[in-house]
Amino acid sequence: MLARWNSFTGGALAALLATSAFAQQDHGGPPPMSEEDQALSAALQERMGDTSTLMGSQPMPEDVAQCGESPGIDRLVCLADLLKADVSDEVMENLQHEYSVELAQNWSNLPAGAFPKRPGVLLGELTTRQRGIVKAIMMDATSDLPNEGWDEMVQTLNADDYINTVSTDYKAGYSSYNTKIAFLGTPATTGTWQLYYGGHHMAFTNTYSDGALVGATPSFRGVEPFPYFEMNGRTNVPLTQERDAFATLLSSLSDDQKAAARLDGTYRDILAGPQADDAIPNEFEGLAVSDLTDDQTALLVTAIRTYVFDISEGDATTYMERYLDELPQTYLSFSGTPQLSAEDDYVRVHGPSLWIEFSMQSNKSTGKVGNHPHSVWRDLAHDYGGQTE
Repeated sequence: MLARWNSFTGGALAALLATSAFAQQDHGGPPPMSEEDQALSAALQERMGDTSTLMGSQPMPEDVAQCGESPGIDRLVCLADLLKADVSDEVMENLQHEYSVELAQNWSNLPAGAFPKRPGVLLGELTTRQRGIVKAIMMDATSDLPNEGWDEMVQTLNADDYINTVSTDYKAGYSSYNTKIAFLGTPATTGTWQLYYGGHHMAFTNTYSDGALVGATPSFRGVEPFPYFEMNGRTNVPLTQERDAFATLLSSLSDDQKAAARLDGTYRDILAGPQADDAIPNEFEGLAVSDLTDDQTALLVTAIRTYVFDISEGDATTYMERYLDELPQTYLSFSGTPQLSAEDDYVRVHGPSLWIEFSMQSNKSTGKVGNHPHSVWRDLAHDYGGQTE
C-alpha cells in the first residue's frame, strides 16, 4: 500500500489521502499476498508459535561476562559470536545472512504471518540460554532509559502477547515468540553488517561499518493496545512518551503557529513506512522551527530525543548533535488534533536529514474500540547506513 505513495507529493498526496476510497482501502488490513509470499507464509506458519518469550525477565547466561562490561562494538561482536556458536546449523541458516540493502529493506510493521519475507530466526525457536544472549546483544545496542530503547522493545513484545489473548487471527502470529533477530553480514569490527530485530509494530535496524554505527534507521515503533495495558507482570506504556512530548509541543503553539503547521488533507498512516523508502517528499511543509520560541524548541528537542535515544547513549548523542545543528532548516507539521489521541491525528518533523512521523489510527488487532500509533524515525542521509547495494 505505502509503496503507492512514492510518486505523490504536496497537494496531490494530500488529495489522495483525503479520499474516502483511499481511507477504506487503508483500513482494510494488509495488502493481498503474492503467490510467492503465500508460500513463504505457509512455510513460516510451521515455525511460528504462540507462547511468550518473557524477554523482560529473561536471565542472561553467566558466560556473557567473557565479553566484558563496557558497551560498544567489541562487546557487541563478542556477544554475536557467542550466540552463533551456541545455535544449531538449522537455526544458523535463518540467523546469519549475507548483507544486501534489498534484504535489509524487508522490515515491516505487520505481524510475522502477514510479512513472511522478514529475515531472521524466531525468538521462540531459540533456547532459553540463547534468548538470554539475544537480550544481552539488544541491551548493548540500545539505551537503558525507562520506556525507551530496550524497555520499549520489551513492552512492544508484551503487547503482542496481550493481543494473543484476545485475537482469533491465529495465522497472523501475534506473540513475542514470533519476533525475529538476524545478522545481515557477519558481525565484526571490519566490513558492513546490520543487527536486525523486529516483528509486529517494531523494526530495529542498526548498521555497522568498520566498527562504527553508520545507520540506526529505518526505526519503526507502534503498539496496540494504547496508551497502556497490563501484561507479563507489569503496566506497559510504550510510545506514550513520544505521544505526550509531541502533544505538549503542538498544544503550546499559538493559533498563527498552528495555522502555519497544519497540513492539508487527512493522513491515515505514516508515509515513510515499510517498503516506502522513497516516500519522503522533497519539499518542506509546515512551521519552520526557527519560528518557535526557545521553550517550544526545547519541547521539540525532547520529542526528538524519544526516538534517537532508543539507541545506545554514545551513538544517540552523535545523532542529536547533527539534528540540533540542522534545527534552523527543520519544519514541524501536523494534521488532526494537537492532542494526538483521535483517529487520523498525525505529526511530522522534517529536516535536512531528520524525518519523524507519528500517526494515530483505529485499532486493528485487539478488536476493541480505540486508536493506536504507528511511528517511524528515518535519516535521509543514513538509512541503511547509507548503503546502496
